[in-house]
Amino acid sequence: MRLAAVGVALLGVAVAGKGAEAPLSPRDVAVMPSELARLASRSLLLDLAVAGNRLVAVGSRGQILLSDDAGQTWTQTETPTQNLLTGVCFGDARHGIVVGHDEIALASGDGGRTWKRTHFAPQAQQPLLDVWCGSQGRAIAVGAYGVYLVSTDYGASWEERKLDVTNPPPAPAGAAKGANAGDPGDEIVGGYHLNAIAADASSRLYVAAEAGHLYRSDDRGNTWKSLPFPYQGSLFGVLPLKGDTVLAFGLRGNLFRSADAGATWQRITTGTEATLDGATTFADGRVAVVGLSGVVLLSHDGASSFSLLQQDDRKGLAAVREAQSGTLLTVGESGIKLIPEPHP
Repeated sequence: MRLAAVGVALLGVAVAGKGAEAPLSPRDVAVMPSELARLASRSLLLDLAVAGNRLVAVGSRGQILLSDDAGQTWTQTETPTQNLLTGVCFGDARHGIVVGHDEIALASGDGGRTWKRTHFAPQAQQPLLDVWCGSQGRAIAVGAYGVYLVSTDYGASWEERKLDVTNPPPAPAGAAKGANAGDPGDEIVGGYHLNAIAADASSRLYVAAEAGHLYRSDDRGNTWKSLPFPYQGSLFGVLPLKGDTVLAFGLRGNLFRSADAGATWQRITTGTEATLDGATTFADGRVAVVGLSGVVLLSHDGASSFSLLQQDDRKGLAAVREAQSGTLLTVGESGIKLIPEPHP
């Protein structure tokens, strides 16, 4: 959920600190343009994306920041909302999509310089939590209570669908044979939170959800299958690696690896019980996973062991990218942070 709970708490403190000032309604916040803030790069930021040679970060109060020098300096761009923004992706160097609370979606056609609101549903009372941008304008946004939106025009318009599952849900680990089995799609009745979506090199998609639910699509999101998973806690991220290898992670430092596209899983020891929120691969094959309490996990290849590098400030980290030459760029509770040349 990309530090969503932390974000709500911090925003609540900020609103309470306004004293006698009348609180703004969700609709007011959603439609008010963002305000340029001198310390925007130190504000709560929840996701990162690459747009050609540009880096894009999104987070609190509708803030979107751009960097054209590998994260060394950042410029805030104006947006048409002050909602908390939770996810960002780019299909190419020009076309980007940002999602956030009140089911808001923003689209850009100029590399993130300007943004237009293309979807907004405050009456649904459910945030969008992540978004995937594919080729030829296709995009999928996911969020709380099973919300699932599809676009075929770079986010200019959206269609609400269901994450339809074509196989009966697998029984939980240790359950009796036949337990929790039913008609395809039974497990999305009631709407599990869909926390993250990611694609591998062949556009095979994965969605990480609450209560140990994990889904895979082999046809760019047209149909989905429920994957067996040995952990029943919430999953906040999934990172496809080379071939059929994929990592899934979430609550209490839980990290799992599959070498067969999610058919079977192996638990990886992390040395932490902090929630894990984001992950990335380095150009040289190393893997980094980040989370609350300043957790950074590093592996030579993501295959088995990870080393824990606890950041001294213990500030929560929500997303991570390789900036340049092995330097890690992270965003989170205290904004943007560069971690130079970390090694397991």
